[in-house]
Amino acid sequence: MLSTEHWRFATTPPTSTAVFKRDPEDFVVTEDLGYALTEEGEHQFIWVEKTQANTAWVAEQLAKFTGLPLRNVSYAGRKDKYAVTRQWFGLHAPGKADFDFTSFAVPGVKVLSAHRHNKKLRTGQLKGNRFSITLRNLTESDGFIKALNYVNKHGAPNYFGEQRFGQVRIDEQGQRMEGGNLQLGARMIANEVIRNRNKRNMALSALRSWLFNEVLSQRIEQGLLDSVIPGDALMLSGSHSFFINTDNDPAFSDRYAERDLSPTAPLWGAGAPPTDQEALALEQAVASNHGPLAGFLEQTGMKQERRPIKIWPQQLEWQHKGDTVILSFSLPAGCYATTVLRECVTLISPAGPAQTQPTT
Repeated sequence: MLSTEHWRFATTPPTSTAVFKRDPEDFVVTEDLGYALTEEGEHQFIWVEKTQANTAWVAEQLAKFTGLPLRNVSYAGRKDKYAVTRQWFGLHAPGKADFDFTSFAVPGVKVLSAHRHNKKLRTGQLKGNRFSITLRNLTESDGFIKALNYVNKHGAPNYFGEQRFGQVRIDEQGQRMEGGNLQLGARMIANEVIRNRNKRNMALSALRSWLFNEVLSQRIEQGLLDSVIPGDALMLSGSHSFFINTDNDPAFSDRYAERDLSPTAPLWGAGAPPTDQEALALEQAVASNHGPLAGFLEQTGMKQERRPIKIWPQQLEWQHKGDTVILSFSLPAGCYATTVLRECVTLISPAGPAQTQPTT
């Protein structure tokens, strides 16, 4: 069993608790593409608001309504189901007139606007997301605000969130059941064949993300979250470009403190990590401790990639009334709001503390 409950906090575990997602409106996500649409071209971009609806399922409904093959419907990223989310869907419809969505009647889904663009909407092709989150029945509010201020100033570990691993549940015997994607990945390591392509890809992503979180947690355990170490692969903020810290230049530590760059951890795949020296030794040690998992990821043919170890919420604001807090902030694409909240508060399902507790 691959556990998700042991990953280290940047400082100390939070003392506050709060009810999370009592209503879908308690978690609102708004996508930010980060670029202007051309208003011409063979791609139709659809701005959609969905409530309690899975992103992939909405794509299927759009394909059915328009008569397009599902492969012609794309989106930049999957969004939470139990939430209100606003995101873009891309329809590749060369030679077709603008679709009329006035009769598009799908529960929980609204088409807000439609625009033309000259390029396909691809996975990961967005600047980030804006979150508006309502936390209820907050305890230890002083501790929560203190932790929130710390994260605002110093950032948070860039863990993959619980959504990547599937829902964590507590069974009838009180035992913690890890997310379905992670369980499926473990079965694949044990040579079970998963024929459904979507499920297989989700499981592979969960395994890769789990190993990333392991490396990050180990880095925190060694007191290296806020440090640039010899051999680090340093990624420039707002970019996927990175370079190796071969000279151990002290200026890189200053740039890290100024949020200009961040050390990275591996998204495991075939080939050796690009890191060197101390950073490489740390990453190889973690991979060696999980040899079957790392070996399985190498055999899939996925390439080694990198992900920053820290995120800083942007434009963080909050309103505190009684035991309810409404906060908002923005994060880069691929980062999880629950990783920010994790450092500040233990989140409890509205059904009670015996239910899901986000760990990342």
